[in-house]
Amino acid sequence: MLHDNDGRWLAAAARLAEHGRPLSLPNPAVGAMLVRNGKVVGHGWTQPGGRPHAEAAALEQAGEEAKNATLYVTLEPCAHHSGRGPNCAQLLVDAGVRRVVYAMLDPDPRTAGRGIIRLQAAGIAAEHVPCAAAEAGLAGYVARHKRGRPFVTLKLAMSLDGQIALPDGQSQWITGSPARAHVHAQRARQDVILVGGKSWRHDRPRLDVRLPGLENRSPRRMVLTREEAPDGRAVLREPEAIFAMEEQYLYIEGGAETAAAFLRADLVDRLDLYRAPILVGAGRSAVGDLGITELARTHGLWRQVERRQLGSDLYEAYERTR
Repeated sequence: MLHDNDGRWLAAAARLAEHGRPLSLPNPAVGAMLVRNGKVVGHGWTQPGGRPHAEAAALEQAGEEAKNATLYVTLEPCAHHSGRGPNCAQLLVDAGVRRVVYAMLDPDPRTAGRGIIRLQAAGIAAEHVPCAAAEAGLAGYVARHKRGRPFVTLKLAMSLDGQIALPDGQSQWITGSPARAHVHAQRARQDVILVGGKSWRHDRPRLDVRLPGLENRSPRRMVLTREEAPDGRAVLREPEAIFAMEEQYLYIEGGAETAAAFLRADLVDRLDLYRAPILVGAGRSAVGDLGITELARTHGLWRQVERRQLGSDLYEAYERTR
């Protein structure tokens, strides 16, 4: 039986899950919240390296108060045995939790509904409540299991007329400091950050996170090039090679030909666009040739999921419709 506050508690669990990303690899970043008589008695998120799981962390905090509580969790509790202690479904049974509300079934075939079956067999009410925030927070985990690759975000910072640099390549800075800080926050949520070889050789971007307290979340850096690895960086020879990656989130920061290569290969799931209120005129376009010959074929491919003002710049996020 669903309750009026289920969606609110799940959204809160989704916010907790963000604390775990991206350090939870190889596991997904999950958030969990134990509520008893309208009061939070325990909460948790997946810890660095994947353990303990969010449910285990919440149960440890709650202690005896977990009995007869409701667990709100962004992903179905695991039911498989990994050799690293009891699975989460069993932990919940042993703790005497009365009800579990989950946002998504686990796409991992080792669990994939078995966690819910285990809970229900023990008399625990297990109810699915869709939650957009939880689904968004697990996009990389789902992409890894369903598409065999990371969730790919393409970031573009451009002028109003779609230019990312002057004709001579000068690009610092098109956007203002609030937008650049936002980019660093986005970087902190990724596993790998990638640029094209030309961009690397021209700009030598640091590609790290320079926000206080988040420096340890700088993603692994990679360059798309057919040449030798520049400065010892990891190299990706072609976009389709991301199917060999084990990470969940890939963030692409340019340049134009790299953006076009991933778009042509239909490997971009999200666009992060930063538009500065300037006109450049003749310059360097944000995206190279996509080989499009009919405009009608491009309509309806993207839907806006976020829009906000960052100082004088406009940030818009679009996700691919599938």
